Amino acid sequence: MQKKKNCTKNYHTDTRLITTGRPTEDHACFVNPPVIHASTVLFESTDHLYSGKAKYSYGRRGTPTTNALCDALTDLEGAAGTVLTPSGLAACSLALLSACKSGDHVLITDSVYEPTRNFAAQVLTPMGVDVEYYDPRIGGEINELLRPNTSAIFTESPGSQTFEMQDIPAIVEAAHARDILVLLDNTWATPLFFDSMGHGIDITIQAGTKYIVGHSDVMLGTISANERAWSRLYEVHGAMGYHVGPDDVYLALRGLRTMSVRLKQHQASAMALAKWLQARPEVDRVLYPALESDPGHAIWKRDFTGACGLLGFVLRDCSQKQAFAFIDALELFGLGYSWGGFESLVTYVDPRGYRTATTWDEPGRLLRLHIGLEDADDLKADLEKGFAALVTPR
Repeated sequence: MQKKKNCTKNYHTDTRLITTGRPTEDHACFVNPPVIHASTVLFESTDHLYSGKAKYSYGRRGTPTTNALCDALTDLEGAAGTVLTPSGLAACSLALLSACKSGDHVLITDSVYEPTRNFAAQVLTPMGVDVEYYDPRIGGEINELLRPNTSAIFTESPGSQTFEMQDIPAIVEAAHARDILVLLDNTWATPLFFDSMGHGIDITIQAGTKYIVGHSDVMLGTISANERAWSRLYEVHGAMGYHVGPDDVYLALRGLRTMSVRLKQHQASAMALAKWLQARPEVDRVLYPALESDPGHAIWKRDFTGACGLLGFVLRDCSQKQAFAFIDALELFGLGYSWGGFESLVTYVDPRGYRTATTWDEPGRLLRLHIGLEDADDLKADLEKGFAALVTPR
């Protein structure tokens, strides 16, 4: 939970992932930082304690273990500082709390991760924040929704279930003209595939549970902020008492080192599966911005350098019962929440129940896939079992 240091920006990204966040002063000659379990920090004297000169004050406010991960992420994001939270949802929630107060107006994309929407309804609205949802494809026209008391715009590109791409530069330009903060849930792309700070984002968020950790065994959230937003974020983080255990931080650091090679494989397999699904007669359309046929492809191609393993597809002329039969026939695709691990996953999605600024009018049934690190041909064969199961009566 420190400001930026150990910067490796002169190296290529793959090299930076290996070298960043490894300050030698805290762990001598060891490759990995120590896993320090600590609450109390002992001081040499009253002067050492009360002068504010000590590097560490209390386990909750940082150890060599947590600082190594924060420093690495701050470097990779090009940020002023980074804090950690116990989950991706906690990161979204804390970032919003740091960017608004009672009486403020906050804009949130209608394609937002649904638990973030629930936080807004259960916490922000009761505390006096006016929350308004907007069409994710609004672009620069978001200017028409801005008010004198608008304090923040929460973006997510692409949307976590319906994959709409947002014109982030246009939204940033409109917001910054009125001194409004722009937040981004960048879990899908990570800083490897979308340079959020370089595109003007003030606060960037990741569910580190996904691609940073990469092995489906840790809950983690990360928030990085620029100079403008950092001080307030750090204050609110401390006031909320957030802390992530050292063993989880260690696993996140370990995952970070291989994130680039994993993402490249996720992307290659996802593109292969997306093109294969697109050619299936049972599929109405595939939701994956890296596909040329995707409505958001032009924005993705302009602003992004890659795509991850998360995509969706709409089954044509299909009932919910048939969609469930499709899912139940699969063997390699696990049925479960989250994504970003080494394994492939599938979930049934119905956005009709929560949209407020837009509508989801697809007549078919939407399934979301996370394409893991299995062989792509094996995954295709598994999906064939699902398509065969569609003969189930409606």
